[in-house]
Amino acid sequence: MKLSRRERERLDENSISNEQGSQPQSPPLSFSAKPNVHKKHIILGSIILFVLGISIYSLVAYSRPGTYDDFAKCLTEKGAVMYGALSWCKYTQGQKAMFGKSFKYVNYHEFQELPGIKKTPTWVINGRWYENTQSFESLAQATGCKI
Repeated sequence: MKLSRRERERLDENSISNEQGSQPQSPPLSFSAKPNVHKKHIILGSIILFVLGISIYSLVAYSRPGTYDDFAKCLTEKGAVMYGALSWCKYTQGQKAMFGKSFKYVNYHEFQELPGIKKTPTWVINGRWYENTQSFESLAQATGCKI
């Protein structure tokens, strides 16, 4: 049987549309084929960077000398001793906070180690007792140390 030109064109059009319709279309490709995995990696990486940043900052801050290191060392060299109650006395805690990181150089003892202490903190400098929280100016004047 011989087909006319018009019939052949229709046949060709139908076969093309059947071929396209019968094949499953693939989804368009995107940058992240698995968005959940990609998000998890971003979140995990962000957390790791944050923790690493905090760690480095802490290390650098800890390794820096305290503001009053020289003053605290001088007080100890001159024989100044601070007696207090760090565990419960807010004034002793306040005196310690004034020194910050430099407090490690202060000659500190618990008040029970020296009989007769009635107030904390108490500084003993050259045999003289200075009760209550002392300013740096007061400690400098009593010892001759520079702030």
